Amino acid sequence: MIDPLAGVRRVPLWLDTPARPAPRPAQDVDLVVDLAIVGGGFTGLWAALLAAEADPGRRIAIFEAGTIGGAASGRNGGFCSSSLTHGLANGLERWPDEMPLLLKLGAQTLDAIEQAVQRYGIDCGFRRGGDLIVAVAGWQLPELARLHQAALGLGQSSELLDAGQTRALAGSMTYRCALLDRTGTAVVDPARLIWGLAAAAERLGVTIHENTKVTSVRDAGDQVRLSTRTAAGDFVGLSRQVLLGTNAFPSPLRRLRPFTVPVWDHVLATEPLSDEQWDDLGWSGDYGISDAGNRFHYYRTTQDRRIVWGGYDALYYYGSDLNPRRAIRPKTERRLAEHFFATFPQLAGLRFTHAWAGTIDTSTRFTAFWGQDLGGKAVSVQGYTGLGVGASRFGAQVALDLLEHRVTERTELAMVRERPTRFPPEPVRWAGITVTRWSLARADFNDGYRNLWLRTLDRLGLGFDS
Repeated sequence: MIDPLAGVRRVPLWLDTPARPAPRPAQDVDLVVDLAIVGGGFTGLWAALLAAEADPGRRIAIFEAGTIGGAASGRNGGFCSSSLTHGLANGLERWPDEMPLLLKLGAQTLDAIEQAVQRYGIDCGFRRGGDLIVAVAGWQLPELARLHQAALGLGQSSELLDAGQTRALAGSMTYRCALLDRTGTAVVDPARLIWGLAAAAERLGVTIHENTKVTSVRDAGDQVRLSTRTAAGDFVGLSRQVLLGTNAFPSPLRRLRPFTVPVWDHVLATEPLSDEQWDDLGWSGDYGISDAGNRFHYYRTTQDRRIVWGGYDALYYYGSDLNPRRAIRPKTERRLAEHFFATFPQLAGLRFTHAWAGTIDTSTRFTAFWGQDLGGKAVSVQGYTGLGVGASRFGAQVALDLLEHRVTERTELAMVRERPTRFPPEPVRWAGITVTRWSLARADFNDGYRNLWLRTLDRLGLGFDS
């Protein structure tokens, strides 16, 4: 039997292209700017683009420790969701009174992303096909029915499909029913999107310094002093304002670090399907699919007829380990491959060409949060917990509002004004996450039953997810 992972390339599918831009120069002189942005991911680039559009004369610099698209922005599954709350259920549990506004702002965010893609001519395969959440176990059906009613009650697009209707959209006999939202999710090539945003920002005068790590951020009176490190040496940046978008990586402001943990998420991509395989699959649209388990899979097709398949194992390593060696885990890759062929047995013999992993900036409430520091001259946003491709634009806009001390409907949200609970220090952090992962796995195999540990976390409003 042919090993479907034989010869797999351990690089994200999105980055494995000659279209990948050459690295931009690192900082090589001390700088004075109006807005310094730490982190060149989606949050940082949206912030730069929005700030430059609003004030063309503003001096804006981005400091990226690696390369644009090399971290989470280029390592995800390519879903761009309108959800700001990590799904409807999480939002209703935490901010029920604000959900109508949060849903409106989320829809506006996805619209704005699509408009920016068109305005700046970014060729990133942005296709707004919607989202299909499939039930693959009997205990998941009532939850999808409940979410369907909740969505309808809030005026949202929602269709509850039976097994036959679901299997007509994608041919898997594992599907029991599904919830279809035709408007709230797009699929996208995330690397081409991030590269396109970077190019657009540069055309508006933004300076991007790659391979430039910000090692500290300190108050300097009416400015903020940034210490940076490159291969050529150490430099300084002075800025009137600083926006921190470090995602899962340690913030230069140490007091922000306990609010997130880095969760490693693994992804596979198949070779392009043949015409016969494509017909056997029967996937009839551009929607993304995820299942309704606690440990869930997410998957979508690409323009060249591949399937990108990821999720399930959400892995945390002691001490918030970010060592690149964690990106390779054959046990998880083989488990993902097994689950893929259990879902689509008609594709037996298909090979995987790419396997990769990236880190997710997980917060205890599963959503982004904001912080103001250094007398309001520094604002941070992180904690998207897997939905940052879309929510990052909203996160960046709120951060800019806060830096300018603008009172808006966004800044007045309880979601924005409140911070999540911190994760405890080690070894309690590792132990708690380990017990939670074990409990979630048990729940999936016990008809969704949540044990005492999970029920306690539910009552406290805490959680662990990807």
